[in-house]
Amino acid sequence: MIFETHAHYDDEAFDEDRDTLLSSMQENGIGYIVNVGASLKSTAESIRLAEKYPFVYAAVGVHPSETGELDEAGFLWLKEQCLLEKVVAVGEIGLDYYWEEPAHDIQKAWFARQLDLAREVKKPVIIHSRDAAKDTFDMLKEKHAGELGGVIHCYSYSAEMALDYVKMGFYIGIGGVVTFKNGKKMKEVVEALPMERILLETDSPYLSPEPNRGKRNSSLNLPYVAQRVAEIKGISYDAVVEITSQNAKQMYYL
Repeated sequence: MIFETHAHYDDEAFDEDRDTLLSSMQENGIGYIVNVGASLKSTAESIRLAEKYPFVYAAVGVHPSETGELDEAGFLWLKEQCLLEKVVAVGEIGLDYYWEEPAHDIQKAWFARQLDLAREVKKPVIIHSRDAAKDTFDMLKEKHAGELGGVIHCYSYSAEMALDYVKMGFYIGIGGVVTFKNGKKMKEVVEALPMERILLETDSPYLSPEPNRGKRNSSLNLPYVAQRVAEIKGISYDAVVEITSQNAKQMYYL
């Protein structure tokens, strides 16, 4: 059974068929799903989904692009949610410099606070980083975040930096981009990584793999990702599924 380590089934893209789709997952080989919070609202929805479906777990956190909404009351609420039984991580948190807002200092402040929260509640972290390679790495190193455990989600930087993250103690999230015809950099990343540090993810509803690129993504597309990883690593599809599932269970303490 495949372990889906990062999805957003609370997204409005699933409003028409969410329950039907999620109810079909296990019969299609998807054994576990972690639904990841990106705002206070989506965190609440992620927890609701985890409470409804036995195989769904939640991560609680505020995405860097949403940190403008955070205040002390919201942060206290996040902390309370971390203590719920089916909450397995703090995330997704990090830095995103693709857009000009929120200001970088606001993103950094709340990133640091959420890293501290993860340490306090003893949960791994799910890291989002876009166009912010150096600042993300430097903050995680400064905070000794590798001690927390966690994953660099939707990884998009160099193979060299991926190995530096592994040395720090992180897993690397591999999704649909590795199947793209122009995905040479991700192929190099997978080639360089030890299998024991790779996690499978979709970031649904985004980043559908080939042959469904451009369509709404779902965990049902994970076999395409697993097959591509198997081809790159020169091992069987079943081995990729088994190893990455064990990696995810170890990281999320399941």
